[in-house]
Amino acid sequence: MASTGGLPVDMELKKAFQEHQIKMIETTQKIKLAEIQRDSLKRQQQHAKLTASELTALPTDVKLYEGVGRMFLLQSKSSIIESLQEKVLKSDEKLKLLEANKSYLERSVKESEDNIREMLQQKQAGK
Repeated sequence: MASTGGLPVDMELKKAFQEHQIKMIETTQKIKLAEIQRDSLKRQQQHAKLTASELTALPTDVKLYEGVGRMFLLQSKSSIIESLQEKVLKSDEKLKLLEANKSYLERSVKESEDNIREMLQQKQAGK
């Protein structure tokens, strides 16, 4: 009879363990996604910086066209450089948000790992 009393606890422990494990896997996937987004933003930022530096070397009377969707618009050199600088600033802000989110997710994974360890220790102590 004592073994049947321990069985529901084991099922509860197993269910809690599975929930923490699923949460940890989902959080790890979110971290990987954040890293991919960060890398993409860094590439876009680097591209904008390189383009802006190349444009500053051009004379001011050169006609410049900016790609908008499937068409190109004649723009002044200063407006194109300004839009590139805005793109760099926006990507900086997004990078900061991604890094903050990533650190939060990493803490969440660590907490889940700690919870799983704690549950296993409790089970071992209960035996």
